[in-house]
Parts: sequence; structure tokens; C-alpha cells
Amino acid sequence: MFDFLEGYDLLGAFWMTVKLTVLSGIGSLVLGTVLAAMRVSPVPLMRGFGTVYVNVVRNIPLTVIIVFSAVGLADTLGMTMGVPDDFEALPFRLAVLGLSVYTAAFVCEAVRSGINTVPVGQAEAARALGLSFTQVLTTIVLPQAFRSVIGPLTNVLIALTKNTTVAAAIGVAEAALLMKEMIENEAQLVLISAVFAFGFVVLTLPTGLILGWVGKRMAVKR
Repeated sequence: MFDFLEGYDLLGAFWMTVKLTVLSGIGSLVLGTVLAAMRVSPVPLMRGFGTVYVNVVRNIPLTVIIVFSAVGLADTLGMTMGVPDDFEALPFRLAVLGLSVYTAAFVCEAVRSGINTVPVGQAEAARALGLSFTQVLTTIVLPQAFRSVIGPLTNVLIALTKNTTVAAAIGVAEAALLMKEMIENEAQLVLISAVFAFGFVVLTLPTGLILGWVGKRMAVKR
């Protein structure tokens, strides 16, 4: 029944999807946290930049951002991402960049919502003790904020896993690109779709269940 899978690197394609998800997740978490800090900053310029970034980026289709990464950054501006002679690694790194930039806008809003759950009195008390804004944010506010937004960040991670399929638009050999190739070569549309759908369920369902459990365990009791 599944003889059509022979000759295709199915595990390799999903492994590429996992690598895209992990690296983009780390990049978007770092960038999104910085943006969230900017959005609650007392400096108007930083708040304005964070607000504009989030409102602009999250309203641009991900496909546009990914294609711009390949055409605009690589082809037009000549950005090589440190791999000028490796034409397979370059699309992968550009895809990670595009996914990180896009997902960071949603991470930012999730983290900012967590920051807003921390009682204002705690920050005011810390400032009264002489702590700077950065010290208050990193030692008091963000640790509590992250504990309260594990659930929303899990949803962002699951969405990111599914969004990695857009990387096929610039030739990254992940699951969606292999699925397209198999559909073109094999007469098994329903089975091929079912196999790839099952593969993404295997990737996302345990992630949601595990991080959901972690979120309940780590939630701040108020």
C-alpha cells in the first residue's frame, strides 16, 4: 500500500522541518522578547519602533517575507549568510531568518501579554530600591511573564511548525517540497496527503500536550 514511499527521503524531509522549527523558534523567541521589552520601555522611540514592527510584520503574508529573503536579500543585495559556495545551505538560512522575523511579532505580543499580568506594584517596589528598568525587567518581570505565557507560546510554536512549509517556496528540502514532488510523480494523492498530515500531527500534537502540561505546572499562582 505504501510502496510509493520507496525512493523518497521522508524522514530527511521531516528532519529538515524540525531543524527549521527549532532554529526559527529560538531566533523568534530572542527577537520577540527584545521587541516586547521595547514595547514596554519608558523610551518613546523604542516603544514606537516595537509597535510599528509588530503591526507591520504580522500583517505581511509569510510567503512575501520568505520570498523577499531569497530574492531581495540574496539575489538583489548579495547577502550570502556566510555560505557563498553552498547553494543548499543558503536557502535554509534565509528561511530561518524569514521565519524568525515573522514569528517574532507574535512572540512579542504573547510575551507582552505576560508582562501585563505582573502586578505593577512589584516593578514600582523594585524601582524604589534603585533597580534600573533593565534589572527590573530581567530579574522580576520576565521570569514571571514567561511562566504565564507558556500556553500562548506553545500555540505560536505549533503555528511555526506548520508555517515551515512556506520554505518550500525558495527550494528548502523540507516536508512540503517533498510532498509536492511526490504528488507530481505518484498517482497516490490521498495517501500522500494522509502520510504528510500524519507526520505533522506527530510533530505538533506531543509538543502541545507536553508544553501544555508544563504551562500548568509552571503557572504563577496569584
